[in-house]
Amino acid sequence: MNNDSRTPKSTAGSKTAHTVKDKNKNKKNQKAKRVAVVALLCLLVVCVLVAVIVGGYVIFNIVSFAHGEPDIDLDDYKLNQNQTSFVYAYDDEGKTVEIAKIHGEENRVWVNFEDIPQHLKDAFVCLEDKRFEKHKGVDWIRTFGALTGLSDGGGSTITQQLVKNITQSSEVTFVRKFKEIERALNLENNYDKNTILEAYLNTLYLGSGCYGVQTASEKYFGKDVSELNVAESAVLAVITKYPTKYNPLLNPEENKKRQELCLGYMLEEKAITKEEYETAVAYELVFTNSENHVPDEDEETKKPTTDEEEYQDFYVDYVIKTVRDDLMEKYGYTTRQAMDKINYGGLKIYAAVDVDVQEVLNKVYTERIAFPKEADTEEKPAVQSAATVMDYEGRVVGIIGEAGEKSGNLCLNRASESPRQPGSSIKPLSTYAPALEKNYINWSTMIQNYAIVHKGKLWPQNADGTKGDKKDITVQYAVQRSFNTVPARIITQMLGVEESYNFMKETFHLTTLDDSNDVNIAPLATGALTTGVTTVEMAAAYAVFGNNGKYYEPYCYYRVTNSSGSEVLLETKSEPQRVLSEDTAEVMREILKTVSTSSFGSGKNVRRFELMSKTGTTTDEKDSWIAGGTPYYVCAVWLGYDKPKLVPFAYSPAGRVYIEFLDRIHEDLESKSFPKSGKVVQKEYCKESGLLATDACKGKAKGYYKATALPAKCTECSNPAGAVDDVLGGIGESVSNIFDAILPNDNNNEESEE
Repeated sequence: MNNDSRTPKSTAGSKTAHTVKDKNKNKKNQKAKRVAVVALLCLLVVCVLVAVIVGGYVIFNIVSFAHGEPDIDLDDYKLNQNQTSFVYAYDDEGKTVEIAKIHGEENRVWVNFEDIPQHLKDAFVCLEDKRFEKHKGVDWIRTFGALTGLSDGGGSTITQQLVKNITQSSEVTFVRKFKEIERALNLENNYDKNTILEAYLNTLYLGSGCYGVQTASEKYFGKDVSELNVAESAVLAVITKYPTKYNPLLNPEENKKRQELCLGYMLEEKAITKEEYETAVAYELVFTNSENHVPDEDEETKKPTTDEEEYQDFYVDYVIKTVRDDLMEKYGYTTRQAMDKINYGGLKIYAAVDVDVQEVLNKVYTERIAFPKEADTEEKPAVQSAATVMDYEGRVVGIIGEAGEKSGNLCLNRASESPRQPGSSIKPLSTYAPALEKNYINWSTMIQNYAIVHKGKLWPQNADGTKGDKKDITVQYAVQRSFNTVPARIITQMLGVEESYNFMKETFHLTTLDDSNDVNIAPLATGALTTGVTTVEMAAAYAVFGNNGKYYEPYCYYRVTNSSGSEVLLETKSEPQRVLSEDTAEVMREILKTVSTSSFGSGKNVRRFELMSKTGTTTDEKDSWIAGGTPYYVCAVWLGYDKPKLVPFAYSPAGRVYIEFLDRIHEDLESKSFPKSGKVVQKEYCKESGLLATDACKGKAKGYYKATALPAKCTECSNPAGAVDDVLGGIGESVSNIFDAILPNDNNNEESEE
């Protein structure tokens, strides 16, 4: 009984407990839901506030920009269209002479608004932007339709398309679209509809190289734009969407389909009557490539002649490309905008060229004078070359980027655009000049002509194929004979690769170096640079040795003005930068004067002057270099194949071209010497020790030294014990050499050399 009575009581208590738990759980769930709802509402409020703030900020900026000063000056743009630019030089008397006229390859002629037929204006408006007269630069209905996909076609208005045509921005990004909208609103706020439509009709691309309706009318119909009828106007209007697909000369059927669509839109907008529509649809279109087209006299005179085109020389090319880059940097132009400014802006460019020097370069290179004799065919093109000639204050007086007949305007300029490995011509920049500057070496410092251990092997070898003879030689002789072993030792034992590399990059301003791969003994000691260098930068670097230690940034023009000359757009001033001490530069120059160039040609004119030079040949003999100069000019020459391969010509082919054009340039020049610093002295040194010679020294030679860093006097020749030691040492070395020849090389000696 007791057990039976307890069972129902326990069950009831259990139900009560479960009910309480369920109520508590419901309360927790309700509380969690309320918290979630509150959090969601807070998040929504925050999002709304952020949207309001961001939206307000965007709207404020759009309104401010739209009502600000004109972002695009249409008056200036119109003024600068289709005006030939001129390049001038200065003759010997300081008078300006015209050396080139620059005009773009694009076909464009500006036509005033009143000279454009109304039906042509209507054709574009009805097809491209029927609410053109009503909106303020942006058709928000079309924009919304384009974004949501509710309407076909794009949302850009004629005003927006004009902005794109002028700025030449083709990026498909939100930022670009936003800027386009801003500029369109700004244009509409600063110019009336007629001005905007006129600019649009003169800047849009209509295929076949035609920009604007005037040139398109001439191209496709052979007539002035004012003579176009309704049917022909519709033909032009439809091209702009896809200039190739709807080109009437290439795809007349496709053009005709869209032309009738355009005429239909014109009828809908009541720009033409029903009768005009039917007449236009039925009109037989006659294009300039149609069989029944009859050209008029004016059209005949505009046809190009069959005479071969004469290209502008490489100096003009170099000026154009430099002005282009400077316009982009100073004014933020795109490449297209900068080239439009040059081609159509009526600029006056005052070049720094020396017309006589450039004429010599043109002749020597075009006629391949002093070049190796070889066939030049498409299958086996002949060797190529490039050269830059400068004065000692940064003025590029001559530049040439191709051997043989020039292949076109603005073609590849190997002198400024094709870096190549410089071989031994880099050693004065990477090794000898920095070591001289730090007083680690001097003219007669003795350094062993023997390879070092590099990556477990003896490296490098000299041009004769040996690892060196283990004899001590002077720095001057090492430069003269272009040994590789000595700079390898100077860098590893004195300078270090970091100091050598930084000297090339920072002191001599070589911009094509590889910050990873070129910080290495091989490229620094032998010139095997990853990318290489250009003749422009090599000439500028070697100029430091000829002007006693100052670096000048190369320049090729003095100034650029607008067509009237009232505004200077660009101006160059190459300020000197002291990068070497005067005495270092002078000693380096004197060393370079000992490099022989006698095998490069007689050069009777140039050899009347002091001549500093350094040749360079890459290890695989795919590049031949020479850099140096006279008191008048410094230059650098590269010679090799466009597709690198062995240059099978002995005696530095670059050196023969170098002497040839320098000899012609110096034919009538007066005597002149390099500037002296007054800080360098000539002294006799002992050929055995490399120290300053005494009366006891038997073998003597003269060298140039910094007055503040003279070597000590030789004591070895006056010390009998030292002489005995030298004899014993010589015997020991001879014995060692005998054993080296007999026994296999186990690299024990290589390790001791390192």
